[in-house]
Amino acid sequence: MKLKNIRTLLFSSIGATLLSLSLLASNTFNLQFVHLLLPSNAAAQAQPTLSKQPTSSPSSSVSSLPDVFQKVENSVVQITSTKSNPNQIIIDNGAPSTGRSTALGSGFVFDNQGHIVTNYHVIDGATRADITFTDGNTYFAKVVAKDSNADIAILQITSDFSEEKVIPLPLANSSAVRSGEQVIAIGNPFGLSGTITTGIVSAKERLLPNPDIGFSIPDAIQTDAAVNPGNSGGPLLNTQGQVIGMNTAIFSRTGSYSGVGFAIPSNTIAKEVPLLIKNGSYAHPWLGISGGKITPDLTRDMGLPTNYKGVIVGSVQPGGPADVAGLKGLPQGDSVNAPSELGDIIIAVDGHSVRQIDDIINYIESQKNVGDNIKLTVNRNGQIMDLAATLQARPQRDTTSSSSQDQNQSPDFGGLLPQLPDIPGLRLPRLPPLLP
Repeated sequence: MKLKNIRTLLFSSIGATLLSLSLLASNTFNLQFVHLLLPSNAAAQAQPTLSKQPTSSPSSSVSSLPDVFQKVENSVVQITSTKSNPNQIIIDNGAPSTGRSTALGSGFVFDNQGHIVTNYHVIDGATRADITFTDGNTYFAKVVAKDSNADIAILQITSDFSEEKVIPLPLANSSAVRSGEQVIAIGNPFGLSGTITTGIVSAKERLLPNPDIGFSIPDAIQTDAAVNPGNSGGPLLNTQGQVIGMNTAIFSRTGSYSGVGFAIPSNTIAKEVPLLIKNGSYAHPWLGISGGKITPDLTRDMGLPTNYKGVIVGSVQPGGPADVAGLKGLPQGDSVNAPSELGDIIIAVDGHSVRQIDDIINYIESQKNVGDNIKLTVNRNGQIMDLAATLQARPQRDTTSSSSQDQNQSPDFGGLLPQLPDIPGLRLPRLPPLLP
């Protein structure tokens, strides 16, 4: 069997579902992942259009929504962050000066000490921001911690907010959320403060690619609640007014609401935010592999049983936890003569069966920490064996590398490749090679 055929099949399996913002933001496609961040000039242009609409009586299923909104409205804030923009030149009194850009997002109150939770991309590049409550009161805040890997940031109000009725929002257990449950999104779409929309949980455990840092955000909640630019960092609530997630991105052909939104789960927030407040940073556990789901074509060509479940290992990061544990990826070279020379197939992690790369990423992020041991059950040439790995801290992406070097690296720096649902008819203009 030619290795290049196996590599092509595996790469097709990964490539057909590997969608990143950097690829989809090109002029070739309108479909893209969009962070829900709104430039301030866009907010000024977004004037609501008034028209007469037929009225209808609210259904009994949403009769409690006004009560929920009244309960939480002063716990949701608008965030205005100012960032330096060296590419913009502003003429000030006849003299050019470095430009500054302002962006609008959302956030919610985490505790009584004035900590506000929002998205990293809302305050990226800023050291301070203005926090505005629904009653119109505005306070200064500083950035105290941030985690680009999970798109989470923490602000703390520095002004005297003793007159403000600050009520922290409770966090629900996002693992207990079920598809089909009604949810509520509150935020500031297009700068329209205090906006409430509702929908359902469309799906759970989605893997959200984050090309800015090279890793993916696991366990995202998919919803059809209307969220738009300006909703970034706002809470996604259940009908009891508890946070189940933080709205962060949409899947859209236009850059606005299309019925597919994504929220960072509340369990991730509950796990990270206290450590971010305490330490200023958060270390993500890292295994150090890339891989893909076993497709029917791979099953047939590798001589595996029909509907065989597992993740075929494409590459192993040298010196990473998987490498130290002895995990083997696809061999280098153009061809091999026997299937026995192919890489390992991970079929279980700590005794939990895995079907795709999402399962491994979600499990490690939600259940493990740096320094924890993890057991990998693998199929190596038909022999089932267990390998023990000790998780390391996720490496920082080298932003000093040239663009040509970046294009030749695995899209997540030897980490785990993101995988999203197939989109019929979508063609990707370029995909990075599977192996270094």
